[in-house]
Amino acid sequence: MPELPEVETIARGVNDRVKGDLITEAWFGSHSEPFKTPPAQQTDGLEGRRIVAVHRTGKHLVCELGPPSGAPLPNHGSALKDALNTPLDASQDLPAAQWIVHLGMTGRLLVTFPSNPVAAHTHARLRLASGRELRFVDPRRFGRLEFRDLAHTAAFAAAGADPLTIGKDEFASLFRGRRLAIKAALLNQELLTGVGNIYADESLFHAGIRPRTMAGRLTRPRLEKLRLALCEVLEHSIRLGGSSVSDYVDADGVRGFYQLEHCVYLRTGQPCRCCHSPIRRILVAGRGTHYCPSCQR
Repeated sequence: MPELPEVETIARGVNDRVKGDLITEAWFGSHSEPFKTPPAQQTDGLEGRRIVAVHRTGKHLVCELGPPSGAPLPNHGSALKDALNTPLDASQDLPAAQWIVHLGMTGRLLVTFPSNPVAAHTHARLRLASGRELRFVDPRRFGRLEFRDLAHTAAFAAAGADPLTIGKDEFASLFRGRRLAIKAALLNQELLTGVGNIYADESLFHAGIRPRTMAGRLTRPRLEKLRLALCEVLEHSIRLGGSSVSDYVDADGVRGFYQLEHCVYLRTGQPCRCCHSPIRRILVAGRGTHYCPSCQR
């Protein structure tokens, strides 16, 4: 499943390519699984809206949308209403709706052109005024698509804190007194949002912490070392376009490169890049977990 760096990479790529574009037509497939909002409701909600921005929230992609073409502007105050009425400057639109994409296990959000072949398992195609298309492809159909009209529904928000912005005090408080393995705690999306198996293993290696260590027993200095390691691992992976260990590709269909720098994840039996001890694999909270028995204590 794509984790924070992969979703962030896709969000930035899609935003760079479609920000300010107008959705002129929306098509959805016949399989029911990908739709948290019925396809007909998504079609009605999306068509005629301008894409204000695309960003990541947790492991979700959120497309912020302006009001429908010709609709009254939201009541955000006269100064902001004047900004919204500025012609051809979509960057000043205020979000009036959201299209929320969860990639699931194998989902892809691609920016392409209508003339390009349509991949099997394409569940959504948004035609844009620029002549491009935004397509959602998901072979296993674990991904989800949702539309929210912000006049009637609250904006989407992640349950946990974002590991790229959380401070040291808040980070330490997440694990205080918790009687579960630190690896399991890192995977808990109600604590930290966006961290999955790859980056939990990699950050614990860089922090020198064994994955079965009880979260509540870690000292503040060790938790701060973990926070800094987690942030650095995530940011470095974003710089390299994420980890392509399965189906993940970015908005252009290009694979990431961070998997070439994994220190422990999926390297069972291979020598540690630091001490040359064989990397071990265990189960923590039912998840395959990789660590170095010498570097991690």
